Amino acid sequence: MDLRCPIVCVLGHVDHGKTSLLDRIRKTRVCQREAGGITQHIGASEIPIDVIKKVAKDLLGMLKADLKIPGLLVIDTPGHEAFTSLRKRGGALADIAILVVDINEGFKPQTIESINILKQNKTPFIVAANKLDLVPGWNSKDVPFVLNFNEKVQHPNALTEFEIRLYNNIIKPLNELGFNADLFTRVEDLTRTVCIVPVSAKTGEGIPDLLLMIAGLAQKYLEDNLKLDVKGPAKGTVLEVKEERGLGKTLDAIIYDGIARRGDYIVLGNPDGVVVSRIKALLKPKPLDEMRDPRDKFKPVNKVTAAAGVKISAPELDRVIAGSPFRIVPKDKIEEAKKEVMEEIEELSIPTDEEGIIIKGDTMGSLEALAKELKKIGVKIKKAEVGDISKKDIIEAHTYGKINPLYGVILAFNSKILPDAKEELERYSDVKIIQGNIIYKIVEDYQEWVKKMEEALKSDEFDKLTRPAVIKVLPNCIFRKSKPAICGVEVLCGTLRVKSPLINESGKKIGFVREIKNREQENIKEATAGMQVPISIEGNIILGRHVKENDILYVDVPEEEVRKFVHEYKDRLREDEKEALERFVELKRKLENNMFWGI
Repeated sequence: MDLRCPIVCVLGHVDHGKTSLLDRIRKTRVCQREAGGITQHIGASEIPIDVIKKVAKDLLGMLKADLKIPGLLVIDTPGHEAFTSLRKRGGALADIAILVVDINEGFKPQTIESINILKQNKTPFIVAANKLDLVPGWNSKDVPFVLNFNEKVQHPNALTEFEIRLYNNIIKPLNELGFNADLFTRVEDLTRTVCIVPVSAKTGEGIPDLLLMIAGLAQKYLEDNLKLDVKGPAKGTVLEVKEERGLGKTLDAIIYDGIARRGDYIVLGNPDGVVVSRIKALLKPKPLDEMRDPRDKFKPVNKVTAAAGVKISAPELDRVIAGSPFRIVPKDKIEEAKKEVMEEIEELSIPTDEEGIIIKGDTMGSLEALAKELKKIGVKIKKAEVGDISKKDIIEAHTYGKINPLYGVILAFNSKILPDAKEELERYSDVKIIQGNIIYKIVEDYQEWVKKMEEALKSDEFDKLTRPAVIKVLPNCIFRKSKPAICGVEVLCGTLRVKSPLINESGKKIGFVREIKNREQENIKEATAGMQVPISIEGNIILGRHVKENDILYVDVPEEEVRKFVHEYKDRLREDEKEALERFVELKRKLENNMFWGI
């Protein structure tokens, strides 16, 4: 049993300096080569222990520390990736994390997102308080932070400004999220307090402190996790699937246990089950180089020992997706590996409901994280898939929306809308798509949409209910006795609408309102309290015989609609409509001798 490299995940809000920090350590310029200086893909770098010892030699001498780990395997994630695709059986792939926060800007949405994920996965972490050089008056030098943080180097005003920003922008927000935190030089119990290491990716200040803290913590507290079976098969997780010239489809992957050998078989999980392929090539970036964008070409190797980032070339990788688990085994171990991989896929699978919404994600891990957040608030999920939004997704969402309008939505974490899906969306405009790269923001946007939809549906239902009204037949205003009967009425209270059914005070059905006209003899849809209007009544009645001048008539509101008015929409009725409803209910109670009628 040997110690492997700890897997360190670097995460935080976009543009807070994650890749710049690693560039400073590696002496690379990956950040400058990324589009807009923002990380677009997951990358992995090996930092050998010799490099750490060289960078942190002053501190090692002061502390007389003895580092036994072979180095660090650092995973640099895009802000939107939020570390969710870095999974293995039983939880997070990362052993420890560095949360990068701009000490001047403080917490941002993706910072909170990152902390929530670290908390869910119970991953220990250190905060790198970056951009120390931008604190007003700070005197930065390319040395360990502990050597710069004293009054001989820093002006008291700069130290005060530093302490204010450290507390307001980092310590206080962490306290609010349930963490004890302090400057690493003041922390006594490392298991109970989050260490904050101030750094500057620009000047290099604090980087020795950060590397030593990460390496030391991993070695001291995670030693059991770092023990490696050097004889076992390789276990790993796919970071990305890429097309490489001359190699075809390749996998950028992390091997977290065991040994991978060229010529062995790779057993991978995919949406359809398990894929088995034979490894043509194993390629590694040089130490301190970056898998995502190496300065030098990858170096072909015959074997790779965990923990390591590696590019794998093999046939039949078309259906493999980011976040897929895999094993690399000799031929006689394939069936055993298949069973392991299937068990891991089942663990990551998302339970679905008989009805509900559609969710999409760019990786298995991100899909799982989105589903977890939705399940917390009781959202039903009908379909959960990795990949972009397809034409089929739009059609299915439209179908689900027919069952329940609140199901006609697709939530997509870092997934695009395919061209044919955009065309279909024009046809099915009732389908709502909510996209984003921050999980909790997608959930918030969805909740806001549901709220608006429920209000709209209630308004629609309210508008369709039979409005209560009490009317009086005006004297000398019977214009036609029947077929249809036409007379002048006054609306005493409530709202009289076309198609409203009418009854008299004996409960006898009179017919329904066919037309309502205004003073200009124009058809109108409704008349409200105080209006005197001519109406036509369709039904088997004769005015003067069945209905006479000065008779009081009521709109016959169905009992189930009365209940809706009383229990759901009472606050939406005008006072005169409430009066009309009360008078109608009293009439029905009297006629049916039932004091609970309509309640």
